[in-house]
Amino acid sequence: MEGPALAAPLLDGRGKRGARGGTTWAQTLGNIVVSIVGTGVLGLPYAFRMAGWLAGSLGVFAAGVSTYLCMLLLVQCRNKLEEDSNVATGERMRIRSYGDLGAKAFGTTGRYATELLVLISQAGGSVAYLIFIGQNLSALFATTKLPLTPSIFIFLLILPIEVCLSFIHSLSSLAPVSAFADTCNVLAMAIVIKKDFQLFDQFSWRRSAFNGAWGLPFAGGVALFCFEGFSMTLALEASMADRKKFRWVLLMAFIAITMIYVCFGIFGFLAYGDDTKDIITLNLPNDWSAISVKVGLCVALAFTFPIMMHPIYEIIEMKLSSTGWFEKLRLNARAERLGHQAARVLVLVAVAVVASCIPGFGAFISLVGSTVCALLSFVLPATFHLLLVGSEVQLWQRTMDYFIIAFGLAFAAYGTYDALSDHRLGS
Repeated sequence: MEGPALAAPLLDGRGKRGARGGTTWAQTLGNIVVSIVGTGVLGLPYAFRMAGWLAGSLGVFAAGVSTYLCMLLLVQCRNKLEEDSNVATGERMRIRSYGDLGAKAFGTTGRYATELLVLISQAGGSVAYLIFIGQNLSALFATTKLPLTPSIFIFLLILPIEVCLSFIHSLSSLAPVSAFADTCNVLAMAIVIKKDFQLFDQFSWRRSAFNGAWGLPFAGGVALFCFEGFSMTLALEASMADRKKFRWVLLMAFIAITMIYVCFGIFGFLAYGDDTKDIITLNLPNDWSAISVKVGLCVALAFTFPIMMHPIYEIIEMKLSSTGWFEKLRLNARAERLGHQAARVLVLVAVAVVASCIPGFGAFISLVGSTVCALLSFVLPATFHLLLVGSEVQLWQRTMDYFIIAFGLAFAAYGTYDALSDHRLGS
């Protein structure tokens, strides 16, 4: 979910129409990690608490393997379309985005539906940012007598900052803070694991290995949220100088990320057991190292939040510019800028309102992972593959596509029910 936002600056100038990728396999490996790993990982120990450490591990492995295979389906669709256009016209077609594949499969409706899901996914990640910041800042002042709820921090501190940052329209101007955010993420994970091992004598492998079948979809939804960098697949592959190596680079990245996710989830849950919070940093004591991690993460996310919102801003402004009444504003450059800025502020307020109404970080990211991420990661790739490549692949591959579609829809339906049920929202 955070992935698209953080990867965008690294891919500037790559994957554009007519452009040739120039990144090495090592650079692409780094870009994939940046695209996928985000703050969602801090909710994994809670998912393991709800599902059990064994069921949680299986959920993460299943999400990782499935996401990897479906990302390859997108690349195969793009390669097939480009090769066919090269044979037919002598000029290679450029498929630049997930929306382009949606348009090839279902026309204009397919493009709009695909881009809408990507937008909802981005918005879900943005809401998760605000929830994370609000809850962590509120926890820092929990010992005071002031009623400083997460909503107060969201509206009185974070929202004004984000309104000011929304005036920065250049994505490249915000790129340097991406590295800072990644550093804070790594530091946070390292300190959390260190705290976990300090409680090593309390570890018990008998602690809830499997909490029943209902826990697995919940953990899978959280894991899907953590793996969500799906809309960057085609841009990442196009950015490589040697695109044939992409599947192997992607495989290495997924193996490493999956192992890290599993270890982080297991250690966090085994350290705190049934006391594991939906954001693992909330379990940390208020000593200097934990406070520095919480503050550092909040600052980093506050400054990378505009990057997460950037695709939303762009699409809304594009739609505004195409409306009849907005055409009049285009006669005045200042009025047009004010119109765009007003739209950005309204979107920020809407996202802040949603974030303030969410009862729990863990339930929310599982809901987003079970709905939007399941459709983006499973259903659409397999559907596109059937429509665009299905006539030229073997029967077992088409059967696998149908299975992925059925699994994705079933997972989305049950995962949504599970995340919205009373026992989840009250957690």
